[in-house]
Amino acid sequence: MDRHTFPADLLQTQTAWYVTYEQLATAPGNGAAAHRRRLLQLSRLIAAHPYWQTPAGTPAARVALKEAARALAGRP
Repeated sequence: MDRHTFPADLLQTQTAWYVTYEQLATAPGNGAAAHRRRLLQLSRLIAAHPYWQTPAGTPAARVALKEAARALAGRP
């Protein structure tokens, strides 16, 4: 049973981060800058999310969020 329940927008943002990272890794040289900017934007949204100010926003929850988002993004 999953003990972390993440807000949908936070999980979607973290999933988008992994999708964008994959796009950056496979982008031709001229498209990389836009992907890097998107990663920075997504990183700011994740880090500043109000969830992290709640008692549930523990370091373990950060790891669990990344694991859940990787699974949704289809990454190992």
